[in-house]
Amino acid sequence: MMLFTEVRGLPVVPPDGAGPLGTVTSLTVDVVTGSVSHVRWRGSRFGPEAALPWDAVGAVGPGAVRVRSAAVPESAPPHHDLLGRRILTDTGTGRGTVLDVAFDTRTARLLALFTTRGELPADRLLGLGGYALVVRAA
Repeated sequence: MMLFTEVRGLPVVPPDGAGPLGTVTSLTVDVVTGSVSHVRWRGSRFGPEAALPWDAVGAVGPGAVRVRSAAVPESAPPHHDLLGRRILTDTGTGRGTVLDVAFDTRTARLLALFTTRGELPADRLLGLGGYALVVRAA
């Protein structure tokens, strides 16, 4: 298990261990499956953002995100960052803001969201847009 904030800023390295390809900027979430779909990264501070589908990731650890040999960066898919996102229930009640997200580094499944109002189970996610993350009311 790792947190999104632990992954952000990690180097993205090829399987041969050569120099880093870039640095992780964020993780894209597929709310329908409740998992990370892409790792987003930049090769340089002002370079374009690229995205790797999760199945192109070989391993994620405290020191780096290692990609598989067949990994080919894609243009970045639509993305709304979970970190800092406002949370609303499906009944319209505010539930704070997302501080961090725990996920399984092997399966990419989201485990829990840590918010300004406590912990939310990941299975309550319903939708994610530019304005808010929508979760099922308790």
